[in-house]
Amino acid sequence: MTEFELIAKLKPLLPTNDFVVTGAGDDCAVLELGAADRQTLFKTDAIVEGVHFTAETEPERIGHKALARCLSDIAAMGGTPVAAVVTLALPKGYDPERVLAIYRGLNALAARNQVAVVGGETTTSPGGLLLNVALLGTVPRGGALLRSGAQAGDAIFVSGELGGSIAGRHLDFEPRLAEGRWLAASGLVHALMDVSDGLAGDLPHLLAASSQPGTVLGADLLKAAIPISRIAKLRAREGDTAKPAIVAALTDGEDFELLFTVASRDAVKLLDGWKAEFPGVPLSCIGRVTSQAGIFLRDERGLRPLTTKGYEHFA
Repeated sequence: MTEFELIAKLKPLLPTNDFVVTGAGDDCAVLELGAADRQTLFKTDAIVEGVHFTAETEPERIGHKALARCLSDIAAMGGTPVAAVVTLALPKGYDPERVLAIYRGLNALAARNQVAVVGGETTTSPGGLLLNVALLGTVPRGGALLRSGAQAGDAIFVSGELGGSIAGRHLDFEPRLAEGRWLAASGLVHALMDVSDGLAGDLPHLLAASSQPGTVLGADLLKAAIPISRIAKLRAREGDTAKPAIVAALTDGEDFELLFTVASRDAVKLLDGWKAEFPGVPLSCIGRVTSQAGIFLRDERGLRPLTTKGYEHFA
């Protein structure tokens, strides 16, 4: 059973209550906790030695990544992070100085984003190090950007560049918090999520969340418009990876860029506004949402089904 098959089995079993506005299945949960003009965002994420980093990874980068992953999900809701708690599982014989350095990396990112680290838990790990962050944030009432609003005919956008994150960016990326809040404030975005499992893995989740009973959404992507990172191109050219650059951009994962849709009539307006607000961050229109199931890639040979998949745990 793959990661997402397991999640699909678990979701119907999860209890809920009247405080839940949006539960499992989006980048963050949205909770109604009684604030007059804001709702609460809640997110947790874990990084594991041997999966998300190695024993040789610089400890400050481990701490940075642990918090940045959660911050990226807050960004994908158009929210503002507030406070975090950290669970740290350590193997026997751990190096206390390494732990302090991990927290220096985490704390530096928290301070830059006005996030309070308010506690957590420490425990023993029978294997490698594990670091889990649970993060609270806020969003204006009714203003959370969900995955579930895409419509047929929408233009599909992605920020930044994709692929090649394994070369180091997955440890150093800066979450797109300002960009996410700007997108929410624009009032133009129909659906939004961050790209953590690769474009080919995450776009199907957005389309599935937006599909209604009897109406299944798909997408046509333009190969030439997909923004491939320089490092993905270099790795493909130098033989460091068997993946062609376009495949790396579609499947590598841990890009932590923003993937979203807007009505086609608003695409130029949004793109112009983005360029004025974030001149150093590329934004690419990579295709459109369709009413035909499946994702297709258009190149010089025509339109072909996209058969590559993003990253999956347990696959």
